Formats: sequence, C-alpha cells, structure tokens
Amino acid sequence: MEFVKCLGHPEEFYNLLRFQMGGRRKVMPKMDQDSLSSSLKTCYKYLNQTSRSFAAVIQALDGEMRHAVCIFYLVLRALDTLEDDMTISIERKVPLLHNFHSYLYEPDWRFTESKEKDRQVLEDFPTYCHYVAGLVGIGLSRLFSASELEDPLIGEDTELANSMGLFLQKTNIIRDYLEDQREGREFWPQEAWSKYVNKLGDFAKPENMDLAVQCLNELIASTLHHIPDVITYLSRLRNQSIFNFCAIPQVMAIATLAACYNNQQVFKGVVKIRKGQAVTLMMDATSMPAVKAIIHQYMEEIYHRIPNSDPCSTKTRQIISTIRSQNLPNCQLISRSHYSPIYLSFVMLLAALSWQYLSTLSQVTEDYVQTGER
Repeated sequence: MEFVKCLGHPEEFYNLLRFQMGGRRKVMPKMDQDSLSSSLKTCYKYLNQTSRSFAAVIQALDGEMRHAVCIFYLVLRALDTLEDDMTISIERKVPLLHNFHSYLYEPDWRFTESKEKDRQVLEDFPTYCHYVAGLVGIGLSRLFSASELEDPLIGEDTELANSMGLFLQKTNIIRDYLEDQREGREFWPQEAWSKYVNKLGDFAKPENMDLAVQCLNELIASTLHHIPDVITYLSRLRNQSIFNFCAIPQVMAIATLAACYNNQQVFKGVVKIRKGQAVTLMMDATSMPAVKAIIHQYMEEIYHRIPNSDPCSTKTRQIISTIRSQNLPNCQLISRSHYSPIYLSFVMLLAALSWQYLSTLSQVTEDYVQTGER
C-alpha cells in the first residue's frame, strides 16, 4: 500500500496529494483530444496502448512537436518489436527492417509470424543499445532542432544525443534482469557476466548471489559514465516542455540505478522506485538546478553504499567524483527541505483522511515505475 510506503517519506505523500489535486497539470498539461484529426486520434490511441508512461510526457510537448514525436515513437516501437523478436531468422528479419519504411504506407500490412520466444544471448551489447535507443535520442534531437524550439547544436551533437538514449536503455536492461530471464531474453552484456558465471541465468541461483551483485555493480558503474553527457545535454535545452520531456525519464533512471545498486532484489523480484518518489521527481525535475540537485542526491546515496570489497568500488567512486565535478549543488531540493516537521505532520494527517480519494491516483505515475519497455 502506497500510504505505508510513504510513512517514512512524508514529503512524498504530500507531493502525491499535490500531484492529484492539480500539480500534475503544471508538469503535464492535458491535451485537447477534440481538436485532433481522426488519424491523429488513432495515433494517440495506439500510443496510450503501447506506453502510457511515454504517452504522458509526449502529450505534454508543445504544439506540433507532440504529434511528430508521437508518430516517431510509434514507428520506432514497431521497429524495435520486430528487431527484438528472436524467433525471426536473420535472413527474414533484415529485409523486413530494411523495407519497413514502405510498410508505413500500406494500411493493411501486418506481421503475424512471431512465435514463442527462444532464449538467445545478446552478443553485441553496445551496438544493440545504439540502434534501439541511441538512434532514438539522435532522431528526437534532430526533431527538436528542426522545429526551431531548440538550437541547431542539439541536433548536431549526435554523441550527446546517443548517450541520452544509451543511459535509459542500459538502466532498463540492468533493472529487468529477472523479467527478461523469465521471458527467455538475455540482454546483459556477455563480456561482463561471463567473468562471473558460465550462464547468465546462473545469477538467479542463491549460491551465486555475491557474484551476481558484483556484476550488477559493475554494470551500474559503467552506466553512470553517461551522466555527465546527460547533464551537458539537458543544460543546453531552452524549451520548457522539451526539457521536461527529456529530464523526467533521465532522473527516473538515475533513481532506478540507485535503487538497484548493490541490491540482491534485482535477482529475486521487482525493483522499482516508490510512487511518491516518482511523483516528487516529476514535479521537481523542471529546471537544471533541480535536476543537478536530484543527481547529487542519488550519487551520494550510491557512494555511501559502495562496498569496499566490491571489485569495482574504485571505478564507481571515480565516476561519481567526475559527476560531482560538474557543479552539482551540495544541498537538498527546496521542495524537500522547506516544510517544517509540524506542517508535514499536519499534511500527513490530512492526506490520511483523504486517502480514499488519493487511491484513484492517475495511472500515469504507476506506469513510470513499472517494468520499462525496450
């Protein structure tokens, strides 16, 4: 129950209530569905069916940008679904991917040849992440620049745009170890896990838990190297809706990595951030100083949990020191520190009395912290 989870975090409970009482619309304004053409209504229907989490931030974009990103996202999700289907032979898959653009003009085209998934090992982790996520970051960045809502540099600096996508993708892959194992998918890089076990699935065995956590920490340390790029990219954005669109998933990913770090639960069940935590991040991550404060908070959380015995402890401390050097504020967010204990206690009492109403909280926040899509 979310109420119980928030007892130790009263500011999160307050933000849950504030979010439901109108705060959500300040971050994610409601889109006027009645003004859409029938074709666009169909696109947004599919968008909501595919991912309510991304649907929320996409629909909060300004003007025509939201429509362009909506269609861009749907096309890429279709491509990603086809690429991830391990039952399709390479000989069949490659032509399908090459010709996919032509199928967009065939309303009756369908692909129904997918069968029960077979377990396969991902052999080229960096290339996979680039194609399924890095190119998404590059494509979105070029859309932002083409709209003139952002400077040309946003679309031209493909290295930063690629890194934005890689950070999200790698975080999802790290978190989703157990779910992917159960679904017959293996995305953790073989060059990492093969140093610890013979098969990736061996990490789920209790006798291998220490090795599993060491590999987990190694992957998280490697993924943290993208955060300086994330900070640089976000600091260049000038349009508020685009900043929110980019910043919210990134801070969610940072919080997720902090939750996963040195955590055996990754190999036993589901690891996700609290709903109140997600809402607080969504409402806070609307400016660069706030984003830097969030990053500082979670970097410190990871830093203080680094085991001295961990083989990657030195590497993890070094990357966090590099991130600290990017002028991260050594302070809490204002929204988390300026409420007195008495005031928060009153808010908790009021929130408890209003819990029945709050329990109907919008599905959008639930989707942000559920298992991510590829």
